Order: sequence, then C-alpha cells, then structure tokens
Amino acid sequence: MFDTIIRGGTLVDGSGRPRETGDLGITDGRIAAVGGKLGAARREIDAQGALVTPGWVDVHTHYDGQATWDPHLRPSGDHGVTTVVMGNCGVGFAPVRAERRDWLISVMEGVEDIPGTVLSEGIRWDWESFPEYLDALERMPRALDVGAQIPHSALRTFVMGERGITHDEATPDDIQGMVGLVREGLKAGALGFSTSRTIIHKYQGRKYPPGTFASPDELFGIAAALGEVGHGVFQMTSNHSQMETEVPWLTQIARQNRLPVAFALVQTDLTRDNWKNLLAMLDRTHEEGVPLYGAVAGRPAGILMAWQGSTHPFMAHPLWLSMAALPWPEKLARLRDPQVRAQLTDAAAMEGAAKYDSRLAYLTQGFHKMYLLGREPDYEPPAERSIAAISAREGRAPLEVAYDMLMADDGSGIIYFPSFNYAYNDLSQLHTQLQHPRTMMSLADGGAHCGYICDVSMPTYMLTHWARDRQRGPTLPLELMVQRQTRDTAAIYGLHDRGRLAPGCLADVNIIDYGRLRLPPPKVAFDLPAGGRRLVQGAEGYVATLKRGQVIMQGGEPTGARDGAGCSRGHARGACSG
Repeated sequence: MFDTIIRGGTLVDGSGRPRETGDLGITDGRIAAVGGKLGAARREIDAQGALVTPGWVDVHTHYDGQATWDPHLRPSGDHGVTTVVMGNCGVGFAPVRAERRDWLISVMEGVEDIPGTVLSEGIRWDWESFPEYLDALERMPRALDVGAQIPHSALRTFVMGERGITHDEATPDDIQGMVGLVREGLKAGALGFSTSRTIIHKYQGRKYPPGTFASPDELFGIAAALGEVGHGVFQMTSNHSQMETEVPWLTQIARQNRLPVAFALVQTDLTRDNWKNLLAMLDRTHEEGVPLYGAVAGRPAGILMAWQGSTHPFMAHPLWLSMAALPWPEKLARLRDPQVRAQLTDAAAMEGAAKYDSRLAYLTQGFHKMYLLGREPDYEPPAERSIAAISAREGRAPLEVAYDMLMADDGSGIIYFPSFNYAYNDLSQLHTQLQHPRTMMSLADGGAHCGYICDVSMPTYMLTHWARDRQRGPTLPLELMVQRQTRDTAAIYGLHDRGRLAPGCLADVNIIDYGRLRLPPPKVAFDLPAGGRRLVQGAEGYVATLKRGQVIMQGGEPTGARDGAGCSRGHARGACSG
C-alpha cells in the first residue's frame, strides 16, 4: 500500500531517458516505484495526459533574506521549483556580527537590487555564525527546500572588520580565520562558497563588495577548505568579457579539490564570440575529468523597462525625476498629458542627461535592443521588432515609440532589453551551450533584481520555449530540458537524493499540463515586507507540485503544506537508486 500513486502520467524522469507512460508510487516522502501499473494507495492523483517530472533544482537564487520570512519562496514556487540554492555571487547574511547587519543589507541592496527597507523589515535575525544561520533556516516550516553557500563578502568582513570592507590584503592570520569559518560552515552543511570579482557589482553607489579584489593566497586558502572537508561548490561571478583570464586559476582549484567549480558563462555585446573560447576550455578540462562548469542561462538577462519599475528610457529625464515619487495614479494621469509626453520624448534633454554616463546612455538610448514584451512574452524577438527598426519604418522618433509601448494596457506596458546573451539577435549560442556536458543551468536569480529583471521563470521557459515553441531555430529535447534542471543541477551540488524519478529519491514531483503550459507577462507587485516592489511572473499549466510527497502547490496556488521541507545540507544524504 503506497501513500500516494500518481496515475497514468507521461514520466520524464530526469535521467535523459525517453519518456514513458506509467504510475509513480510514493511512500514516506520518497519515491517507492516507477512505471507500469501499480497497486493500491491511500491517495491517488490522476495524471493522465500530463507530464510527470522531478521538481526543479534551481542553484542560482538570492533568497538569503526572503527565506527567513517566506515559506513558499514565490515566484520560484510558482514554477515547479522544489529546491533552491542561495548565497551566490559572494553576497549573503552569514556570518554576521550584530553591528554589521545593516551594512550587509546595503551590500545586498546594491548588488542584487533587493530594497533595503524590505530586508530590514523582513529578515528575522537570530544567528551570528553560518551554522546558526542554517539552524535558523531549519526551524522555519517551509514548502521548498533551501540550501546555502558561504558568501565571501560576509565572511571577509566578519574576520577582518573594516579592513575587509576597504579591500586590505588579507594577512596569513586573516586567511586562517576565514578558512576556519568555511570549514565550520561546510561541516554544518553549507553547499559551497561563493565569491564575485566583477566590477558590475557595487553598493552604496560606487563601492565594491569585499572579496572583489582578493589575493590568490586568500582564494586558494579558502578553496582548500572545501577540498579538506570533501564537499562543496566553489562559485564565482566575474567580469564576463574577461572570463578567459580567470579560467586557469579556477581550473587549478577544481583539479586540486576534485570538487565542482562554477563560473558565470555569459555572452556580451563587446565580446560576442568569447563563449566559444570558454566552451573550448571546458572541452579540455572535461577530457581531463576536471569538474569545471560554466553556469549558463536559458535565455537573455532580460532588463524589463516599465513606468513602475526602476529602469526605462526616460529614467534620467529631469521631468521624470521631478515626478518619480508621485503616487502611481497621479503619475499615470500626468503621463497621459500630451504636454508631458512632448517634454519626455525630447531627445536633446535625454541625451544631455546621459552624456557623461556610458552605461546610462546604453540603457536609455540602446533602441536596437529594446522590444515590446507583449501579452505573450517573446524572449527571442527578431531585429525588425526593435524600437530602432519600428522608428525607421514608421518615421517616428525612438523615444515616441518607447513612450507608446510603456503606455500600453493603462501604463503597464513592458519593454524588453536583452542585455546579455543576445549579441547575435537570437539565441543560437544558448542552443549550443545548453547541450554542453560541462555547462550548468543557472542564473535565474530568484529573489533578486526586484525592479528590473524577472528571470525567475526560467525553469518553465526551458520547457515552453526550448522544448516546444521556438520558431527562430531548432528546439531541444524535452527530456534534456528536464534533466538539465533536475538531475544535473542536483548532482553538481551534491544533492544526490533528488532530481530523478527513481526509487529512493525524494518525492519532489511536478505534474504539468504541457499543452497548457505558458508564461503570462510579468507584472509589478507591491507584496514584499514594508510594501516593497518587485517584478513577478507566474505560470499557467502546473497542475500540482509535490515536496516529499506533499502537495505544496495546486492549480498555481499554495496549499498550505509546509512541513515536508527544510534546509538542504551538504552531507549525510542517501542517494537515489537506478
């Protein structure tokens, strides 16, 4: 007698094997039997005509604060995610001394665009050390499993104090202090260590997070702790255009530890073909058996421009700045005024505002990369649909086209600006990257970039765009798209008890009406603590999501079940069979 049987679904088991129709039996929160016609159960779920897959394992999120107040971790929970890994990019909230809490919030706010007011209101501080942070996560009943990495910025500052913040070179004693804390955190269950060396990440205006300029002695000293303890991923975010210069030392760490090392592999407009060289490097390390991985996204890093967001082509215009703080109804009324429209679309005023800021000019005047996202979001639009192309075709100024796009649907229109991974004006390079044996599905950034990016829906996008709907190039097998974000991501992070529909695995399961699966457009919501704003995007077509055999989401809404999940730790887990 099983606890639950999921009857007659199309099983895509996460291994990459061809799908098959059959039953799935669950007992005591784990998968007990797969395939064929199973016997009796205390509960049955009809899955005829639906896909049955493992729950998604999303290894690049920033829920470090949200995980202390939100048991469902939405919107990730809306997309079939059952396990998240946070503490990426070197930022997080442990270890921490009480007097540094607000400072860590400011770092997270600057680097990951999570409002400081939200974090200050929402975080429930009851830890100092990293093991205590894991314990705090464990105590909270939740629907999804969470796992955490040790972030370099928090670690360095905990040990070095102000010297860590001002980027002083770590002394041998400093390094030993950090190594000791990393060792302690890993033994308590940290899933790895993360750092960042990118100049994109800043906080408080122009400051770089601690660890950005760490010496080789510091980085190799910390990395050695992972090898000593015997588990953990070394995760690093760097300057994407200079990634080739970072690969040798990352390879050295992976070779010495024989543990996974992951770096962000992203195509930029300035280095549009570098990804080929990086894949060639991964080919060589793969042949040697060195566990070096390029963390790749399933779609462009999509900046979403909206009147209620934090980024759009008019954000630096003096008139906009004068009205930006107005309540939305009053702001919308002014935006409908023809005189306001005429002033905001004055190209001379906009060009003057961005004259001395090349990044601002790129965001506000890069019309060749701006597209209307629309009611059926298209993340691979052709060049002829860009604002620049529409402007040339229709004889209208680009700012006028942009203004009208933002005013769609009562001022809720969204302009899509694919900043990374779109230098070819298509996703052909991602089609190659997603099939490489040493790339890893990543970079969805759940919980982060609240005002201008919403890539948290990437797990669903892998099934809709890549396996079914793509028009501008070949698709990829559904079985591969499931495998990439279940078995593969789980295995890299040592989570060998999940990611497959196999006996002994955790019963983390998605039931999906695949014909109905779609992504509605993102929207701006004010549902964070302190009324904080964020972009959210749900999904249609998830029939149910189970966590350890409990139905945690049904028909797109939480069921209230939240005692089957906890804190996933990097040790003491039994593996699946098969």
